[in-house]
Amino acid sequence: MRRSLLVSILVLAAVVTAVGLWRILPTHQTQAAQIDEKPSSGLTVEVKAIPDEKAVFATVESANVVAARVRTGGTIADLKVKQGDRVEEGQVIAVVGDQKLGLQIQAQSAQTQAAQAQVEQARRELERGEQLIKEGFATKARLDQLHATYDVAVNTLKSMTAQQSVAQEQQTQGKVLAPTSGRILTVPVTTGTVVMPGDTIATLAEQNYVLRLNVPERHANLIKSGDAVRVDSSELGSSSANSEIGTIKLVYPKVENGRVQADATVKGLGDYFVGERVRVWISAGERKAIVVPSDFLITRNGIDYALVKSAAGETLDVPVQRGQDAFTQDLPNGVEILSGLKSGDQLVHP
Repeated sequence: MRRSLLVSILVLAAVVTAVGLWRILPTHQTQAAQIDEKPSSGLTVEVKAIPDEKAVFATVESANVVAARVRTGGTIADLKVKQGDRVEEGQVIAVVGDQKLGLQIQAQSAQTQAAQAQVEQARRELERGEQLIKEGFATKARLDQLHATYDVAVNTLKSMTAQQSVAQEQQTQGKVLAPTSGRILTVPVTTGTVVMPGDTIATLAEQNYVLRLNVPERHANLIKSGDAVRVDSSELGSSSANSEIGTIKLVYPKVENGRVQADATVKGLGDYFVGERVRVWISAGERKAIVVPSDFLITRNGIDYALVKSAAGETLDVPVQRGQDAFTQDLPNGVEILSGLKSGDQLVHP
């Protein structure tokens, strides 16, 4: 009896297990079919011409360095700027004072007042002379003499007024103005320094900064105005891994110490440090290379791999040797592959 009951229990357990497997198996098969049917993105490897970039050093420079000069001699009474300050065009950066100008203005002011008194006296005498000649008590010669005296007094007043204006303008020109907007680089004077007309009060770097490249002369014939240059954002103090693309604006027609200078405009240069060294890549022709997007590569244990689809449809992990970044307009995240891939390989996105 006990043996029959045990056999029945075992048979019932086997049936339940079979039913459970029958219900689970189609689900797994359906999921597998869904995975196989899911489309996968791919890329066909091809050899293309890319710019042959060469690394050169450049410095952040101002397009123009302008000197702020004093127009009148004297002593610096007030110095309003220091190195590193940013100024706008027309801003007062220093005031040059001259005690002699103040005394000269006072003297000319007194002379002007005296000339005004002489003009007033000559006018009154001229009016009396005209009244007397109407009454017949003065001659025409006396009237002409009074007219001449009045004209001389008026001209003397004009001369004194002009001289006073000149002295006041000289005092106004003691204000040294910023010739352009930019950053103060040097201030070779201090308050109390005696200066002469034309002396430099400060030097300014214009606000439009450029990259000044030093290109070896063997590559000089390969660069021209309008060519693109590439700068890593990290070189400009940015945490971004992307590169900034600039444009060469001017190639200087002079070779110095085996190098040619060229100016390039690049965004994000900043407006403070002048003379900062930056590594720049320039195009020195073209060469053939394999370039793939960086997101098609995976790295495991320090080795780069690409997923290559074989002729049989299998996906293989192929080790590749990564080269330098090769940014192009078509592939902003392109990476050069030195070995491991060939033209025609089918890549699968990981």
